Amino acid sequence: MSRIGKNPIPIPDKVNVTVDGKHVTVKGPKGELEQLLPDHVEVVQEDGNVIVRRLGESRKARERHGLSRSLVANMVQGVSQGYEKRLTVQGVGYRAQVQGTTLVLNVGYSHPIEIQPPDGVQFQVAERNTEIVITGINKEIVGNLAAQIRAVRPPEVYKGKGIRYKGEYVRQKAGKAGKK
Repeated sequence: MSRIGKNPIPIPDKVNVTVDGKHVTVKGPKGELEQLLPDHVEVVQEDGNVIVRRLGESRKARERHGLSRSLVANMVQGVSQGYEKRLTVQGVGYRAQVQGTTLVLNVGYSHPIEIQPPDGVQFQVAERNTEIVITGINKEIVGNLAAQIRAVRPPEVYKGKGIRYKGEYVRQKAGKAGKK
């Protein structure tokens, strides 16, 4: 049995979970999320917990069991606490700023890069315009947006310039050895 799938999901106060067949809706203080779960699983509310059970022992059912439980748990955490990703901009003259809701990146190109946030996602810039904070209630959207921003200028291995996740370690390579 799936170790992840068999764990019950506790429902915090001020969070309301509605199950309608395969359609799960979670409402909380930060917003509302919906998810259509795959076949082969059922979702049940019992004693202030949400429990995901699989409907058989087929390979598909076992695959979807842990996935479905993780999706519902991420929705519950998202509407109660939210998610946040931090990125760091490193490089001389590299900076980020927020204009209205748009994130504007100056990272060595001839033009600034403007990124519009999807609904429910906010940008903040901190620490001398070198740290980007992405917040939202949907873990998937926040993570994908952080990856897209990092892909604008990934950290390069010789000088370390670029956009990286906060705490990410980029191994530095040695440059050319000088002639003797």
